[in-house]
Amino acid sequence: SVLSNPRRARRTRGSSFPDLRSRPRRLDASGPDSDIVLSTRVRLARNLQGYAFGPRSRVNDRRAVLRRVTRTAARVDLLAEANVHPLADLDPGTRRILLERRLISQDLLGERSETGPQRAAAVVLSTREPVSVMVNEEDHLRLQVLVSGLALEAAWSLVDRLDEDLGQELPYAYDHELGFLTSCPTNVGTGLRASVLIHLPGLVLTKEIGRVLRGLSQVGLTFRGLYGEGSEVVGNFFQVSNQTTLGKTEEDLVDHLDRMVRQVIEYERRERRVLLRDAYQVTEDKIWRAYGLLRYARSISFEEMMNLLSGVRLGAALKLLPGLRVYSLNKIMIFAQSAHLEEAAGRKLPPGECDVHRATYVRRILATEGVVIPDKEPPQSGSDAVPDP
Repeated sequence: SVLSNPRRARRTRGSSFPDLRSRPRRLDASGPDSDIVLSTRVRLARNLQGYAFGPRSRVNDRRAVLRRVTRTAARVDLLAEANVHPLADLDPGTRRILLERRLISQDLLGERSETGPQRAAAVVLSTREPVSVMVNEEDHLRLQVLVSGLALEAAWSLVDRLDEDLGQELPYAYDHELGFLTSCPTNVGTGLRASVLIHLPGLVLTKEIGRVLRGLSQVGLTFRGLYGEGSEVVGNFFQVSNQTTLGKTEEDLVDHLDRMVRQVIEYERRERRVLLRDAYQVTEDKIWRAYGLLRYARSISFEEMMNLLSGVRLGAALKLLPGLRVYSLNKIMIFAQSAHLEEAAGRKLPPGECDVHRATYVRRILATEGVVIPDKEPPQSGSDAVPDP
């Protein structure tokens, strides 16, 4: 039921959840460099004074924090039209959809626990802004903004505004020497974690990816898989983020990540040009094989789909697959995940049947794209060209 107090954010109960079938805004490919960077996320970790946090938090503490956040949200402009969703009130399928859309974490979902989400775990979702707040995850609050393309400065500006507004209403746990206090020591200081989800097939195919990733680690950055910490890299999609939060300002951290990611983007574009110059026919063959499998497969796992989608996405960016939109490929990444397929089917799907539904969905999306096979001859690559097999 919706709380009747108009000064409170709406709190939902039961399995209902708004806009499950709507497209996530960050996937509309409207942001800068969206052919390479899928999305940007900036997150802030915050705790409230007077309540235990982290492993020492008690149920009463978590419940009190959730009550305060629910009362406060409606007084904050960016959350004025938000809904508060306690995870215990959502069915398991809806929770998985939130995870697949990267709106909640595995920790908030309770995937590492046999009992599921902790009591009073919740997520606050705005209906009009790309902002959300995880409540009672590792810390009391995880404020986050998720936008399309490479837009670190814009994402930081928005989450900073949300942080300032919430900080006017809620007493943050703060130390004048250390900064914001967090459950994990690596987040102490600014509590900021900025990341970009970036597609790097050129660097992988030319075997330059190892050198680039080692370079990132040397300048204080790290990389993870599609779902963040603990997840594997699939489909040449890397989540690059800052490692440290102490001793630097938020602006410095965001600027540093932005400069490094722009270098990686330039390296990726350079290696894509190398592929077209030195291995055109091999690259074209890989791309069209990937497209053919996705276009006509009758059963496909998520991992295989992501690996093939990487080739197709590269083909779209290099204009080797005419008429294929990046947005459609982004949409496949989200809606071909297991929980989304089950939502569309209206029932739980066994793994084998889920693979069949995934292949059907991918075929349907690609059938609407109007890809035309080019009749032109491939460009001559010079003496280093890869010959026909």
